[in-house]
Amino acid sequence: MKIGVLAAQGAFAEHIAALLKLGVEVVPVRLPEELKGLDGLIIPGGESTSIAKLMTDYNLTAELRDLVKSGLPVFGTCAGMILLAKKVENSFPEPLGVMDITVRRNAFGRQRESFEADLSIPALGKKPFHAVFIRAPVIEHVNNGVETLARLDDGRVVAVREGKLLASAFHPELTDDLRFHRYFLDIIAGQK
Repeated sequence: MKIGVLAAQGAFAEHIAALLKLGVEVVPVRLPEELKGLDGLIIPGGESTSIAKLMTDYNLTAELRDLVKSGLPVFGTCAGMILLAKKVENSFPEPLGVMDITVRRNAFGRQRESFEADLSIPALGKKPFHAVFIRAPVIEHVNNGVETLARLDDGRVVAVREGKLLASAFHPELTDDLRFHRYFLDIIAGQK
């Protein structure tokens, strides 16, 4: 299995390390030709505006949008979730618009309001998943066909799946728990 990790900006090195621990081939993606032959792609957390600008500057946006529409599995974390959304509140450069969710950027405030929480995510098993939220977005609206995977205690949605698309408001790559990455690989393999 060959997984790309968008390596424009953000926590791409941590995603690469997690995937290597799971024994898959990993390709850092910075240019359109590096998207060829991938079985899946991860768009990491980071600064969503910067990532979007770099994707445009390096001609990745249209190519990636077309690949997703043709069935490429994609996992977006934090900023990656923002980029996948069809609608983003709080003014933003145009997202890819491939996942039927509405996202609000920086929903919890500034850097000092970053936090960690143990989440119940039945798709990953009974053990809670320790989630790291850094200037995190939140999913304001989930449309038909989108499955909610995780919520905070106050009910706010923080992880979703739509077909072969997976998104989380938190950073699973910043923990030693590889279940979220393994779940994405299972989606790619058709096992979930």
